[in-house]
Amino acid sequence: MPDTKKLWEEALAEIELTISKANFTTWFKNTHICHCDDGIIQVSVPNEFVKEWMLTKYHKHILKALRDRHSAVRSVEFIIQKDEEKQRPARLMIQEETLYAEQMRLPELYVSKEDNLNPKYTFETLVVGPFNELAIAASQSVLKNLGTTYNPLFIYGGTGLGKTHLIQAIGNQLKKTEPNKKIFYTTSERFGTDIVDSIRSGKIHLIKEKYRKYDLLIIDDIQFLSGRDKTEEELFHLFNSYHDNNKQIIFSSDKPPRAIVGLEERLRTRFEGGMMVDISQPEYETRLEILKSKAQGAHVVPSADVLEYLASSITDSVRELEGALNLVVVQSQVKNRPLSVTEVKNLIKNNLKPQRTISLKDVIRVVSEFYNIEEKILYEKSRRKEIVKPRQIIMYILREDFNTSYPYIGQKMGGRDHTTVIHAYEKIKKDLKSDGNLSQEMEQIKTILYKEYHPA
Repeated sequence: MPDTKKLWEEALAEIELTISKANFTTWFKNTHICHCDDGIIQVSVPNEFVKEWMLTKYHKHILKALRDRHSAVRSVEFIIQKDEEKQRPARLMIQEETLYAEQMRLPELYVSKEDNLNPKYTFETLVVGPFNELAIAASQSVLKNLGTTYNPLFIYGGTGLGKTHLIQAIGNQLKKTEPNKKIFYTTSERFGTDIVDSIRSGKIHLIKEKYRKYDLLIIDDIQFLSGRDKTEEELFHLFNSYHDNNKQIIFSSDKPPRAIVGLEERLRTRFEGGMMVDISQPEYETRLEILKSKAQGAHVVPSADVLEYLASSITDSVRELEGALNLVVVQSQVKNRPLSVTEVKNLIKNNLKPQRTISLKDVIRVVSEFYNIEEKILYEKSRRKEIVKPRQIIMYILREDFNTSYPYIGQKMGGRDHTTVIHAYEKIKKDLKSDGNLSQEMEQIKTILYKEYHPA
């Protein structure tokens, strides 16, 4: 058994770097690991409201942070323990929870035990913009031609851009239009746990029967399955069963299949065999529209100047955008008046993610992972096509996007002459005009690069 106190402290240290200070204090204060058994971590939280927020907003981040530090962690559960609150007046506790509930405006969460769908995730509550309109259009096509048009549908994009909302909206819409269809939503973490537990108990046949009975299966955060051989094998057979029987399967991921390190090639090709759509970062107008929509009904509605400031300052995550708005709304309620732009700047200035400059190593890492090759091979003199292409793409990106000098690129890429770099740049530039596959690969590489290594 790991040292749970140290494990939780280290996990919190990582999580604290990825969210705002206010959100971290609000949700992770008075939490600790209260039990650990057979890879299942139980985290103590003070009340039902925090538990729901952890499950819907931070579950996968907590799981990843724990797994990074202890590979045996299989799942995370949240347990309400109010001992730490007993010394506080009950009336104060009620007032605080009421304030959180009102200002965060979280509806009652009635997740169906039959299909795991949350009814709050619908197409009607999605804000549509250029950043997600292709993914929404593909989702609507799936509903019209279930199991035949886009199978699988693979939706990818950075954290906090609404992937879970969209894929659950598909399930909820199908429930409404075709109530006889069997639907099931799960996370890759839950799917993997089911597979492992069933193997240990000798009941793998029951799990196979369970997952094969649906007309629509939705698996969220599929990237977490990479490297789990037995689970990937079962998913491979499950996928074939769905595809052969014209049953629909939908996946979400924070990156495209080619960029999922450790993913089996046979699964990768199946993910890429249907429809892959990217949810990108929302542009300013969409971010502003999201804020206006979310601010409706607040006790103290932020001014237009404040909404415009938030929309221009927080660019890479809808979730972070909503979190900042919630922080402003709560503070406005406490002060019983709208906040000025200056006050809002001071409120969130320490909570915005710092920008990180992209380095040459970052470019090499992303490209090598995308093409599933070792970084060190890129520096060698090999002329194999599968090595030359990624190397030339790295040279192109360094020159095109960062205006790096040809001699410097050559020096860093294995001591090559600058004429070699010029040739690589010109070749990729020319091929991008005529090779649709290369253009798509380049777009995916840059999407990963800017989302993961250069948050706005």
